[in-house]
Amino acid sequence: MNWDREILHKEQDEVELLEESTELHNLVVYNDDVNTFDHVIETLIKVCRHTAEQAEQCTLLIHYKGKCTVKVGSYEELAGMCTSLHAKDLSANIE
Repeated sequence: MNWDREILHKEQDEVELLEESTELHNLVVYNDDVNTFDHVIETLIKVCRHTAEQAEQCTLLIHYKGKCTVKVGSYEELAGMCTSLHAKDLSANIE
């Protein structure tokens, strides 16, 4: 019986450690006067693996609110996407 408790305690410790070490960041895309709606939508679908509906909604938020968080994840997960968005001439940052 103690063995089961030790395993459960160890698993809880591992989950807590994982939660502490995985800080989430936001990948934010900003509005500009250069890119078309279609270009932003297509880019979000390709780079961020959005559905068409997600990409359209984010694009509208970018246009009307000035920015939108398009993805949440670890810095490592978002860094490549941010670089790809820059390569497609979108203004983006990890916050």
